[in-house]
Amino acid sequence: MAPVGEAVALVLVAVLWGSTGPFLRTGAAGLEEVRHQGRLQQLLAEIRFLGLNYKYMVPFLLNQGGSVLFYLTLASADLSLAVPLCNSLALIVTLVTGRILGEDIGGKRAVAGMLLTVLGVTLCVAGS
Repeated sequence: MAPVGEAVALVLVAVLWGSTGPFLRTGAAGLEEVRHQGRLQQLLAEIRFLGLNYKYMVPFLLNQGGSVLFYLTLASADLSLAVPLCNSLALIVTLVTGRILGEDIGGKRAVAGMLLTVLGVTLCVAGS
């Protein structure tokens, strides 16, 4: 079984990754209206729009913090446990956070998928 510290770190990674996704979508709203001539100027204008937008940058930095924590945790965690645990729990956290923010997550099928994901993660953790 995985040490408790590793499991907590991996769950924290999943929460950081999953909870920031819906906020990144919200923070990037309005990016489509940024228009400039030329590809390079368009790219720089989009980077400026996102970089100066705290509604985008705060979740982005939290998400990147989760990536750093994931990288550090991989040094000691079992890779066959870490990757499925983080990715599947991040999906669940994304759906729950999106629902809290008013996004449509897909109804009963999404809930059934989340329950099956939790069952699969439980089996992975119990088997390691």
